[in-house]
Amino acid sequence: MFLPRRKMRIETERLTLREPRLSDYHAWSSLRRESADFLVPWEPQWSRDHLSRKNFANRVWWAQRALGDGSAVPLFLIRREDAELVGAITLDNIRRGPALAGTLGYWVGARHARQGYMREALGGVAHHAFERLDLSRLEAACLPENQASRRLLETCGFKYEGVAQSYLQIDGRWRTHVLYAQLRADRRGRTQAG
Repeated sequence: MFLPRRKMRIETERLTLREPRLSDYHAWSSLRRESADFLVPWEPQWSRDHLSRKNFANRVWWAQRALGDGSAVPLFLIRREDAELVGAITLDNIRRGPALAGTLGYWVGARHARQGYMREALGGVAHHAFERLDLSRLEAACLPENQASRRLLETCGFKYEGVAQSYLQIDGRWRTHVLYAQLRADRRGRTQAG
């Protein structure tokens, strides 16, 4: 049973960021399948049914529930010129009260990498988080050797904050991550991660 749909839309220069829909299954599964070698080293281990229609339907249901209760903002990146899915970004673990924070996760299809799409998406989601959701802090983590993700975060104004040992299971192993954050009113100045 699906919850009533709550529309979510963020526009950037070339992209429309919107909630996933059941009709996105073929585009999502095709892009994930063709990008597997590109994505698997950086992501939690894929389940045996990762690319199944049932698994995708569960993701859509979770997205609608999370949008409805305000715990997350899961979005697909749709290129406006041809309506092609290029990736996804999720502002998850949204905390209210004294924290006013959320955690970002993202992926882009291999053929769409290094074209600035995720930079646009991060900028759009950060603006939405600070201006519409009234969050104060956005957090992101990546593997230390993921130089592309580190450069992306730094280019988008995220600052290196440290290291978290055994932070997430990636490709079946507990892995240490480097931590980044962006603050709504950041007075820390630029930093460069080593």
